[in-house]
Order: sequence, then C-alpha cells, then structure tokens
Amino acid sequence: MSHTVLLVHPKKSPQTRTYSEFNTLDDCLEAVCNIYEEHLKRKYPNMPSITYDIKQLFDFIDSLVDISCLVYQKSTRSYAPYGREWIKDRIYEQFRNAAISK
Repeated sequence: MSHTVLLVHPKKSPQTRTYSEFNTLDDCLEAVCNIYEEHLKRKYPNMPSITYDIKQLFDFIDSLVDISCLVYQKSTRSYAPYGREWIKDRIYEQFRNAAISK
C-alpha cells in the first residue's frame, strides 16, 4: 500500500483543520474510524462500550466540513487526491472484507 495523508476539517473554523500521515491506506481508513470512535467516547463518556453501524459512521463523515486523502502513486511519483465519497467507498470495502473473513 501507499503512503497516505489524511486531511480533516471537522468544524467551520480554519483552526480545526488537521492532517495525519500513514504508511498505508488501510491505516488511514482505520484512523477515520478511530476519529469517529473518539467522538462517540467524548459524546457518551459513561458508556462502557461503544458500538455503531456503518451508516452512523458515514453520517459522521458527512457532517465534517471536509475530509480527503492524498494517496501516493508510485507510477507517477505524486499524490492523488480523493474525497469524501471515495473514502466512504474504501471503508465500506474494508468492513465488507472483514465481515467475509469472519
């Protein structure tokens, strides 16, 4: 897999924009899920365990001002940008593959 940069803009304020780097796209997609899980932990601090479905995760992703990935393309030695819908498609594939593997 390729080096990936995750760009997240959760709220309208420019100061909330962040970026994170990952060695693989899979690590990046897992981080998106972790961001949502951390959001849920802050929202429901007294819950002993947190569960969610993919629709709730996608609603959270849609609530962000912006989210995108820059994925390194070895063939062109450059980064290709991918947006919200592409990220959701990749996460869906990850969830589906994990369910098939069980």
